[in-house]
Amino acid sequence: MCENFKRDYQICDEIGRGRFGVVFRCFSVTANDFFAVKSIDKRLLLDSTDRECLEKEPKILQILSPQPNILQIYDLYESETHLWIVTELCESSTLYDRITLKIFTESEAASVISQLVEAIAHCHRHGIAHRDIKPDNILFDSRNRLKLCDFGSAEWFSGEKRSMRGVVGTPYYVAPEVLSGREYNEKVDVWSAGVILYIMLGGVPPFYGENVEETFEAVLRANLRFPFRAFRSVSPAAKDLIRKMLCKDVSRRFSAEQVLSHPWVVCGGMTSPVTDPT
Repeated sequence: MCENFKRDYQICDEIGRGRFGVVFRCFSVTANDFFAVKSIDKRLLLDSTDRECLEKEPKILQILSPQPNILQIYDLYESETHLWIVTELCESSTLYDRITLKIFTESEAASVISQLVEAIAHCHRHGIAHRDIKPDNILFDSRNRLKLCDFGSAEWFSGEKRSMRGVVGTPYYVAPEVLSGREYNEKVDVWSAGVILYIMLGGVPPFYGENVEETFEAVLRANLRFPFRAFRSVSPAAKDLIRKMLCKDVSRRFSAEQVLSHPWVVCGGMTSPVTDPT
């Protein structure tokens, strides 16, 4: 273990495990507080893509910090074999844990989506697309404040590079233009957030199949429907926002800033004058 890390932090219990490493709770004697540390074994990075993700994530977190709804990085340590990324500690459940347990009220869903899109908008203002927005990558701190994490698939789109390529993301949440192989822009994050909003309010994903291939085909068709049984109590305003986030035509799809200005978000999921065309 890196001597500098051992000097500054005491490793406690394991709180998570991923493809390349383990997340531990750790204690800083200097700060007299607990943090999280992701310990990554660099020997498990099998190709250049893995190594690029490893190098990219801490850089992006440093650029984006501090922001209330993005996991904050505090320290970075490296040895010949390992990398340790120290971040704030979030021990509450993930959004994935929460959506498997219940259907959200509109006010609950609006609270989540407003915080999530605030984080997304912050990324986009800095020329960064997350590209893997999903409930598993959304944490909550001790005050129930949302924290977007895992920027391993993130990409810069600022400067001369205004578009991106590459199939990244997760079934159910990936945007159709990503699967099509075309160039795409940062609005892929808005699409993914729209899928999350749909699931929170309806309890099911908007596009799915019996397997990954069928799910991808459904995403590519992007035939958005609101089944009556699942959405009978959902307001016209909420459905209006979902349509604008899950618009297959990227030029007409809302930006993160437009989502934040939508009446349903501004009103916190309360009754809004938006009418339902269906």
